[in-house]
Amino acid sequence: MNYKSIFFLFLLSIFSISNSEPDPNFHIYLAFGQSNMEGQGEIEAQDIANVPERFKLLASVDMPTQGRIKGNWYTAIPPLCRGYTRLGVTDYFGRELVENLPEDISIGLINVAIGGASIDLFDEDKVEEYIPEQPDWFQNIAKEYGEHPYKLLVQLGKIAQNDGVIKGILMHQGETNTGDEEWPKNVKKIYDNLINDLSLDPEKVPLLVGEVVDEEHQGCCFIHNKIIEKIPDVIPNSYIVKSTDVPTQDGAHFTSEGYRTMGRRYAQVMLDILNK
Repeated sequence: MNYKSIFFLFLLSIFSISNSEPDPNFHIYLAFGQSNMEGQGEIEAQDIANVPERFKLLASVDMPTQGRIKGNWYTAIPPLCRGYTRLGVTDYFGRELVENLPEDISIGLINVAIGGASIDLFDEDKVEEYIPEQPDWFQNIAKEYGEHPYKLLVQLGKIAQNDGVIKGILMHQGETNTGDEEWPKNVKKIYDNLINDLSLDPEKVPLLVGEVVDEEHQGCCFIHNKIIEKIPDVIPNSYIVKSTDVPTQDGAHFTSEGYRTMGRRYAQVMLDILNK
């Protein structure tokens, strides 16, 4: 048997595996945003110990240090965005769900985020003009995502749908768009695109949006929370995750304990939805 025949049989086996029936008890969540979704908290011993195997990460980029390859599932030990990011809101979102759902249910996560990103990064009509206008460090991160983070999120979502069922979309973004009254409409466009491109039912797949650092903690962008509150007005199946009393390390980012708190709050909102 020649090389081409072996390679064809290999591809056929992969295709057969990918077309097996998805597990309805494998719940998938898409996550996108900027720095607080990316993760800015120090990863401590408690964060890498005893991560349940029922909480999985679909790597969105290659992570050589962690031995992860883009497009493959791994136990969700932080970092969950890229190999050099830190603790974020998704870490304890998944853990809290696993702790509170039946043992036959597993959680899968896809995280695509860049610190400092405007909502335009995830807009298919704006991204090609937006990225070249950003600093070199930002452009270098965007290259890891193929310079099209939204398209990658959809591609990974389709891979995940071979294995499980998409149950929700998480978003933590807004600091860069502080005060932009058009922001809710732009978020809706991205949510609607995800629903359409992944053939999802908007009545079954909610959008969870986290607040930025609040006024009490001298948040640099706290006024944007008033705009975040308007999201349910334009997206019926959407929910706000409050940042009240969450510890912060500066005016824009939460502490590690703050990320644990926010992650659990995202999870509690989702658990309430599931319990309905």
